[in-house]
Amino acid sequence: MNNAKMWLVVKPTVGVPLFLTGVAVGSFAVHVAVLTNTSWVNDFLQGKELGSGDMAAAAVLEPDDNVAKANYVVPQADGAKEVTVVLPDGTTARAILQPDVLAAN
Repeated sequence: MNNAKMWLVVKPTVGVPLFLTGVAVGSFAVHVAVLTNTSWVNDFLQGKELGSGDMAAAAVLEPDDNVAKANYVVPQADGAKEVTVVLPDGTTARAILQPDVLAAN
């Protein structure tokens, strides 16, 4: 044990519960962040099919079986956005939308 001297400063009866409490709080915070910032987790927990999540653009369009739906937009560091598109036949495709380079000049 390479940190054995730590227990000379902090009693194990105090340090172990504090460590475990920190792990529990961190885990809870990660789970809350995933549930509030994604749409697919809620669909998964309700037993819905992948790609059936609601999206803002779908609310504008009339419901139609022949319309491709774009779900799961993931922003990237360079300003691009990765989009998962669910086609009418159920297949999926990935698209990367890059920002307009001329608009920045």
